[in-house]
Amino acid sequence: MTKKEAILQAATILFSKNGYNETSMSELSKMTGAAESTIFYHFKSKENLFLAILERVKENIIKEFEGYMETKQFETGIDMVEGAVSFYLYIAGRMENQFLMLHRHFPYKLAEENPVCRGHLEAIYDCLVDIFEQAVLLGQKDGSIGQMPARKIALIIFSMVDGIARFKTYNLYDAGALYNELIESCRRILQNKKS
Repeated sequence: MTKKEAILQAATILFSKNGYNETSMSELSKMTGAAESTIFYHFKSKENLFLAILERVKENIIKEFEGYMETKQFETGIDMVEGAVSFYLYIAGRMENQFLMLHRHFPYKLAEENPVCRGHLEAIYDCLVDIFEQAVLLGQKDGSIGQMPARKIALIIFSMVDGIARFKTYNLYDAGALYNELIESCRRILQNKKS
């Protein structure tokens, strides 16, 4: 592993656990064995380091979901929604530090003034909501989901799923314990009233 890679991995852990403001470059230096000057050589500033991590998180989440969607065949749109819900909860658990970092306040505060940060966040959430929207559109086509504004319903479903993932991220509640109720709630929201 290169020194730059070690810095990125360690900084991801520190930013996710401590938050942006409470993460110091001296702590990162101690954790990685890299001099602070080496860290700044690679990333120029703490903010640039954070943006590099956020870009990597974006790339990893998009890659994971694209890979998942390419390997799965769904009979109906409702099956696709359920698959996306399951995979989102799985990946939020597997990429715990990255999701914890995403669920902190700082990225959204930074996005107000930094267009690069805003672009990374929008790309992450657009990818995720797009998957739910595709599932809704497929379900409307095959009759498993009622006619409703697909993007708005996709945002609502995603918000529910992400809210459950946040419970797990912050160790407030076991997301798995709510899985059946979450799926049933999605079905009720999406049901085709004609069938």
